[in-house]
Amino acid sequence: MISQPARPPPGPPYPPTNAALGGLPTKGVDIPISSVFLLLFLLAAVSHMSIFITNLRRNHKFILSGVIFGFCMTRITAQVMRIVWACHPRNVNVAIAANVFTAAGVLLLFIANLIFTQRIFKSMHPRSGWHPAFHYTFIVLYILIFLTLAMLVTSVIQSSFTLNRNTKRIDRAILLYGQTAFAIVAFLPIPILTLGLLIPRKTNPENFGQGRWRHKIWILLASAAILCLGASFRAGTSYAGGTRPIQDPAGYQSKACFYIFNYTLETIVVYFYLLVRVDQRFWVPNGSKGPGDYSARGPAAASQHAHNAERSRQGELAKVTTDEEKASIEMGHVLRDGQNGNLGGGRT
Repeated sequence: MISQPARPPPGPPYPPTNAALGGLPTKGVDIPISSVFLLLFLLAAVSHMSIFITNLRRNHKFILSGVIFGFCMTRITAQVMRIVWACHPRNVNVAIAANVFTAAGVLLLFIANLIFTQRIFKSMHPRSGWHPAFHYTFIVLYILIFLTLAMLVTSVIQSSFTLNRNTKRIDRAILLYGQTAFAIVAFLPIPILTLGLLIPRKTNPENFGQGRWRHKIWILLASAAILCLGASFRAGTSYAGGTRPIQDPAGYQSKACFYIFNYTLETIVVYFYLLVRVDQRFWVPNGSKGPGDYSARGPAAASQHAHNAERSRQGELAKVTTDEEKASIEMGHVLRDGQNGNLGGGRT
C-alpha cells in the first residue's frame, strides 16, 4: 500500500508550529487575566491623558505624557486581540495581530526613557550633552529603533505566510536580532547615566523640573531596570526555546511568565510614572536649545517665563469688568516688568 504524502496545513496564513512565550490563549485563563490588564491600562491611559490635557491648559507642555498614553492604548489593543484570539483560536490573522501589538508597544516606553536620559545627561554635562554629535547620535538611534520594528513586524507576518524553510530561518534570525536590539535599547539609560556620573564635572548639575536631581536619576534607573528585565527575558526565551514544537513548550514559555515579564512589569512602570509625576520632574522649558535653557539662565526659559506672564495677565484681565480695574492690573504688570528688567540689567 502506497502511503499518501503529508498534506500541508491549511493556509496561508499558516498556524504556528513552534512554541512561543505565552502559548495559545484559552478562554478559562487568558480572558480573565487579559481583562484585568485591559482595565489597568485603560485607567493608566485616562490618567496620563488627563495630566497631559491639564498641563497644556497651564502652558506646561510635556509631550511624553501623550507618548505614555499612546503606549497604554497599544496595550489595550493587545489585550483585546488576545481575548479575541482566545475566542477564535483557529483564526491565524487574529493571532498575527495579537503578536504584533504585543511586540511593538513597549518601544514607546523605551523611547521615553531615552529622552529622560538625554535630559539628565545634558544637565550633568551641558557642553557635551548639547553637542550636535550627541544629539544626532540619538536621532540615528531612534531611526534604527523604528527600522528594527518594521523588520520585526515584517518577519512575524511573513513567517505566517510561507512554508519555505530558508525563509523561516531568515525570519527567525530577524526576530532574534530585533529582540536583542530592543533589550540593548532598554538597557542603554543605565550605562549612559553611569558614564555621566563617572565623568568629572566642573560645575553642579543644571537642575530642571521639580524635585531633587538625584531623585530623577533613581527614577530613571528603576524604570530602565524593570523594562530591561522584561526585554531581556523575552530575548532569552526566543534564543532558548524558539524552535521547540508547539505541543512541548518549555517552562519559561508559560502563561505566567508571559504575563509577568510583559504586562506586569509594564503596568508597574506606567503607574510608577504617575506616582512620581514625571510630567513635573522631567519637564524642561519649551524651545530649549543649549546650556542654561533648562534653568532660568537660558533664553528659552526667559521666553517661556515671559509667555507665562502674558497668559497670567490676560487671565487676570478676563476676570475684571471695569476700566479702572484693568488699568490697575496693567500698571502693576508694567511696574513688575520694570523691576525685573532692572534686576536683570546688571548681568551680562
